[in-house]
Order: sequence, then structure tokens, then C-alpha cells
Amino acid sequence: MTTPAGNDSLATHRFGVQLGGVTVESVQEISGLVVDQSVVDVPGVTETGQPFIKKQPGGFKGGEVVITRGFDKSPDLSNWINQTLNQGAVDAARQHITINFMDTQGNTVRTVDLMNAWASKWEGPSLKAGDTAAATERVTITFEEIQVK
Repeated sequence: MTTPAGNDSLATHRFGVQLGGVTVESVQEISGLVVDQSVVDVPGVTETGQPFIKKQPGGFKGGEVVITRGFDKSPDLSNWINQTLNQGAVDAARQHITINFMDTQGNTVRTVDLMNAWASKWEGPSLKAGDTAAATERVTITFEEIQVK
């Protein structure tokens, strides 16, 4: 049996991140991409008096993703993080973040958009004398809406 041509799953190592139109460099990992919707329980009774609960979709929930990246000299992400964590300017910091999934040639074929996103947590690199690991930072990004395209 042969598999259909052109239906390969996308590899998880080909991706890019845009923050308000600026490319975020040195990204190593993105975790927590989840679309979540509330479920509303609607109780009622049938015409014969039997109780039931109907479940229906409620409002969408915002969420969080964690971006791990190399701790480098690039100031763009650090400046954005400082708007919320150090300056308290959440309204000014809210940005649209796009995560691009790419094919083997580097063409964007799918996207995930995070709307009204802002940095809610920053974790710096672990430092250890004699260690040869690359320094990384982790940023928790809180968003109000997610669109998977």
C-alpha cells in the first residue's frame, strides 16, 4: 500500500515567530498551544418530567504559551517583556503574535495567531560554573484569543 503524495505531516522543527511584525530570533521551543472553549450546562426537564442536562458551547478562553529561546543580544523581545513586567504597560504591550509552521522548503503553510498577547512571566538562564550549555530564556505569554489557520 502506498501513501498519498503531498500529505506529509509538518515537522515540528520548522517554525517561526512574529511579534507585532518583528521576527523573534533564536526560538528553540514553543509549548502550550491549546484552543479551549467553555462548556455550558443547560438543565431542563422533558415533557414527562425527566431531568436532563444539555451541553452546549460557551465562550472561548484565552490561554498561555511558553517560548524558549536563546538568551542573546537581540533587544526586541526584551523590550516587549519590559513593557509589562517592569513598566506595567499591559495595554501598550498587547501584541498580535503569529507562529508559522513551515514545510521542508521553508514556506509557511499553516499559522497560529495569538491575539492581545503580553508577557506574564520571564525566566532567565540557569548559570553554573563549568557548564557548557547555551543560555536560554523562557517567556510565558498570555493571550486573549487564538486562531488556528
